[in-house]
Amino acid sequence: MKALLSNTYLKILGVGFFLLLLAYLSYASLVFGIVETSWHTAIDAFTQFNGTNEHIVIKEVRVPRVLNALAVGMCLGIAGTLLQALTRNPIADVELFGLNAGAAFFVVVAITFFGISSLTQFTWIAFLGSAVSGVVVYLLGSLGRDGMTPVKLTLAGAAITALAASARHGMMVLNEKSVDEVLFWLSGSVGGRKLEFLTAVFPYMIVAWIIAFLLARPIQTLLMGDDVAKGLGQRTMMVKLAAGATIVLLSGSSVAVAGPIGFVGLVTPHLARFLVGIETRWVMLYSGLLGAALLLAADIGARFVAKPAEVPIGVMTALIGIPFFIYVARKGLDKG
Repeated sequence: MKALLSNTYLKILGVGFFLLLLAYLSYASLVFGIVETSWHTAIDAFTQFNGTNEHIVIKEVRVPRVLNALAVGMCLGIAGTLLQALTRNPIADVELFGLNAGAAFFVVVAITFFGISSLTQFTWIAFLGSAVSGVVVYLLGSLGRDGMTPVKLTLAGAAITALAASARHGMMVLNEKSVDEVLFWLSGSVGGRKLEFLTAVFPYMIVAWIIAFLLARPIQTLLMGDDVAKGLGQRTMMVKLAAGATIVLLSGSSVAVAGPIGFVGLVTPHLARFLVGIETRWVMLYSGLLGAALLLAADIGARFVAKPAEVPIGVMTALIGIPFFIYVARKGLDKG
């Protein structure tokens, strides 16, 4: 199918459009919510801060919320692109492949049994959990004579996700004192997360983004098949290891900031390919922008669905992602 934006000029215009969309969604996130404000109030909060409730909400609550959603959404979108390309699986996602579950499980263990509360330690623990889960899923998905297949990887990811969820619930039952703190991480939200959560992992996010875009051309070659890539002189194992490490950085830092949020990395690569085709560098860029926009929009919607209560953002992304997952899975089965 021909891409909607078929040439470079249109793709650049598309990037400009999505940047404007992100600016509008950021504005909407700043002014809309349980405490109603206006753009005048938002400007005054930065230029003439007077300590009113509205100014405090904007600066201390909503600004970190916007920045967290932008960064985490970008990470999840790029991670989904890399994971789908690396596994050649159209339904690959850090949530479905157990990477988020592993990171969250390790964080829960750290909170429940070791009383760890340091943001820096949480970051490394989340990275470790994501990496361990990724390795286990890869090994399980490679068992058998036919080696690694998309179906086996998906089943292995589902198994690890279910195992991690069961283990987390068991630990919460055994240690009720840590339930509130654990639920804070497991809710999957950018609300209530201070800016320090983001600043602790932002350097790793930047490194991961840079590496991801440097890998765009090798990944494009790898999509033609391992034999073709090796014939062109590519060190395929090094590319795969670098891509895997980048996915771990992206998923681990996302969990460290916002907890496990699923389906963003599943949806956005497909939308990006619909818009710009199959060229990896453009798909990665658009998927990152779409991920940021999707998470911001989901966060805004989460404030109004059950107002005055607030729905976890993970529920909002699931409402979008699950029907999309079913559609993509059925489409793949029909082709098979």
